[in-house]
Amino acid sequence: MFDAVKVKDACVQWIRDWFEQNGPGCNAVLGISGGKDSSVCAALCAEALGKDRVIGVTMPNGVQPDINDSFHLIDHLGIRRYNVNIGSAFEALMAEVESELGHEASRQTRINMAPRLRMTTLYAISQSNNGRVVNTCNLSEDWVGYSTRYGDAAGDFSPLGGLTVQEVVAIGKVLSLPLELVEKAPSDGLTGLTDEDNLGFTYAVLDKYIRTGVCEDPDTKARIDHKHVTNLFKLKPIPHFEPGI
Repeated sequence: MFDAVKVKDACVQWIRDWFEQNGPGCNAVLGISGGKDSSVCAALCAEALGKDRVIGVTMPNGVQPDINDSFHLIDHLGIRRYNVNIGSAFEALMAEVESELGHEASRQTRINMAPRLRMTTLYAISQSNNGRVVNTCNLSEDWVGYSTRYGDAAGDFSPLGGLTVQEVVAIGKVLSLPLELVEKAPSDGLTGLTDEDNLGFTYAVLDKYIRTGVCEDPDTKARIDHKHVTNLFKLKPIPHFEPGI
């Protein structure tokens, strides 16, 4: 049975150890979306390093209807914050790309450009604040490749990379985070759909399959397996040619 307290404590210690090895005295910098993953990551880092060494960055693309959730989390933890609106950069870059293409960019191009601009923003803030960037993806998302390569899939360390959605929620409750953030229906903030709408199955089904290997519906199992295999490249180092010299 999952012991949220034990795992939370172990993760906090892991974060401390990682910083001792990879940036003593550095700050943890992460995007704050107002959902469970960024909320739990921020809280874990605040417990591990102290709130003065955690920097939350909000990055609306123009107007973000739920941005108050992000501010709520930042105020709850008492961490430093920056608000960088990527809207003008997004529109300017998209206009240049489409001008060169000679036609509209694909829907997937538009969806993925914002996360990549956000990661550029996080590294800009991080490098100007002696920081290390937090990857906030969880195991469930990584398992099926539900992330943008060099966008939210990037970062310097990943506190939640070994934890399923259900486990992240349990840790969020142990950390006494606001329930409306921990239990907020996850969405990508890009398409207007929830994660589960986009995936075609629930996180509860996916998490059970990851931890037990059991998935009652064969069509869903096949869909999960396909996504897992075709997206594994996102989690691996870039392949490189070995000259054999």
